[in-house]
Amino acid sequence: MLAWLTEAGWRSVMRSAQNEHMLALKLWQSQDWPLVVRRLDADAAPDEVCLGLPLPPDEATGAKIRISLRVRREEIAKTRPATTLRSSLPSASPFRERLAALCEEAGALGLRVYGSLAMQTLTGMPYLSPRSDVDVLFHPASRQQLDQGIALLVRHAVSLPLDGEVVFPGGQAVSWKEWQLAMTHPAKVMVKALQSVRLADTASLLATLQEAS
Repeated sequence: MLAWLTEAGWRSVMRSAQNEHMLALKLWQSQDWPLVVRRLDADAAPDEVCLGLPLPPDEATGAKIRISLRVRREEIAKTRPATTLRSSLPSASPFRERLAALCEEAGALGLRVYGSLAMQTLTGMPYLSPRSDVDVLFHPASRQQLDQGIALLVRHAVSLPLDGEVVFPGGQAVSWKEWQLAMTHPAKVMVKALQSVRLADTASLLATLQEAS
C-alpha cells in the first residue's frame, strides 16, 4: 500500500527525522511522492501508521537505506494499492520485454509490483540494476486463480528474477516461492500481515479463498 502525506504529516516526520535523512524527505515532499505502508512497530499507538521511504541504492557501494517513519492516521492524505505491473513496464529496463510477456499472459490475475521496480516507476530515480529482483504480488480470488498465478510465476521465473508474494484475503501475504514449495512438500508457511508475522498451515489459507469465492 502506498500513502501520501498531508502538509501536517510532512511537518511531523521532519520534526523527528535524523539530519542525514532531511534532504531525502524534502525531495519526497517537493515531488509529492508516496511512502510505503509497512508492518506496525510493536510500540506503535493505535492511531499511528508506520511507513517506509526506501532510497535508491548507493551508486558506489550498492547499500540500500530505508527510512522508517510514523504518522497519525489523519496525517495521511490518501492511499493507493501497489503499482500495477502494466504501468511499470516503461520503467522496467532491463526486463521490459520479458515482463511485458508476463503481463500479457497474466490477464485478469492483476499482477502488481513493489520494491525496486515500483519505486523506479513512481519516482523515476535509479533503483533497478541487472541484478535486481522483480517483486510481484497478486490477490487470488479463488483456488483456481491461486494455482494459475503460481504456475505462471514459476514458468516466467526461468527467464526473470521474480520474487514477491501472494496475498490472501485479509492481507495475509506469503512468499509465492515458499507457497509453491509447501504445496510440493507439505509444510507450514510464514504469513506476513500488517500487525504480525506467524506460521500457518496451507489449508487454513486455502479456506479463506473458499469463503471469499
